[in-house]
Amino acid sequence: MQPPASEHVLFQGSDFAEWASLNDTIMGGNSRAGCRSTTDGLLLEGQLVEAGGGFVSCRSPRLQPPLDLSPYSALQIDVDGEGRTLKIALGCRDGAMGLTELIPGGVRWVIDVPTQAEGTTRLTIPFSNLRPTIRAKPVGLPLKFDTGGITRLQVLHSKFGDAGALNPGFRPGEIRLLIRSIRALP
Repeated sequence: MQPPASEHVLFQGSDFAEWASLNDTIMGGNSRAGCRSTTDGLLLEGQLVEAGGGFVSCRSPRLQPPLDLSPYSALQIDVDGEGRTLKIALGCRDGAMGLTELIPGGVRWVIDVPTQAEGTTRLTIPFSNLRPTIRAKPVGLPLKFDTGGITRLQVLHSKFGDAGALNPGFRPGEIRLLIRSIRALP
């Protein structure tokens, strides 16, 4: 019998070095934000413009081989989030021979999470609460989230929420988020 899994640090400090920004400019938007690794974590800062897009994000590189989080049930993210509602998005193998990766943008498993206006918010994200979406629209297909095959992690602030409706916690303008750490929880 294996001992129960303990908390596992996935990213903190320099572990974020290869993360990159992905903003609404890929679809004609005008937001300008970048992310960079600091000693405190991953800093996303810039200007978020709602017209023509309305999102800024930081995402991990494509994880090869995929990250195996099958011993775990949730992610824990510590973030200084300015009171914004963030979207956490994970990519994974889909069990359909990778066919969903052929869809531009692919299937992402998402959840919206509110943050405190000041200080660090500790977010706990059970894998069972993630919902499949394509480009911020819910997917009606019977897909299964593969905790043993995580291919990408992304943290966004978007005008669209995880169910495709507008994000009530969206705020355009100057943005400065600090992702202090991401852990896997048993």
